[in-house]
Amino acid sequence: MKLLVFAGTTEGRELAEAAARLGWDVTASVATEYGAGFFAPAGHLQVREGRLDEGQMEKLLAEGNFALVVDATHPYAVEVSRNLRAAAKAAGAPYLRLLRPESEAPGCLFFDTLPEAARAAGARPGNILAATGANQIAAYAGIPDFAARVYARVLPTEESRARCLAAGLPEEHIIAAMGPFGVEQNVRDLKTHEIASLVTKDGGAAGGFPEKLEAAGRCGAAVFVVRRPRDEGLSYDEVLEIIRRKRA
Repeated sequence: MKLLVFAGTTEGRELAEAAARLGWDVTASVATEYGAGFFAPAGHLQVREGRLDEGQMEKLLAEGNFALVVDATHPYAVEVSRNLRAAAKAAGAPYLRLLRPESEAPGCLFFDTLPEAARAAGARPGNILAATGANQIAAYAGIPDFAARVYARVLPTEESRARCLAAGLPEEHIIAAMGPFGVEQNVRDLKTHEIASLVTKDGGAAGGFPEKLEAAGRCGAAVFVVRRPRDEGLSYDEVLEIIRRKRA
């Protein structure tokens, strides 16, 4: 039986590997070469790399004859999930959405969009750590003294670096590192750059969100959180159980 996992997250990778051990022929789809590097393709597991639009997804599903499609993309990857749902429906492929549990975040300030969170953080004195990825770094560009106050923690790829530089962020304000980060690493980053405000998304436990909150509390940094988009799905354990039953 063939399984397609859109595996842009830690739990996506873990699910793909677990399904392969159960005997599924698994294709793990990732957007970048960097993401593909976390897999060790072997036996029942193969990795396909590259971003797909809805039409390309539909073509992949139609040609692959998959018994099941699992969307294990990031909770904030709204467009990817929307396209994959539509492609699965068009191809007649059974679809499951794997969702990370949302986090408890007492004391945080919540916003519906990143620009709103960035503006609110910018209105507060002091430096800002943008821990929301490189793709939307331009959302911070309107902050007064942007180039002097904002530090971006992004993936250590040339694409991420280029996006930050294009937005006007100086090289020395780019923290290129691969998360999730532990409490002590978060504390070091906050203290090293004298961060007063942290802007982040609720990446859940898998994304190191609790460790960010603890570090911010230790350092006295305010936390501005972009709310998760509304979505429906199943937990990792629920999806794995469905996969196990279908294989039995």
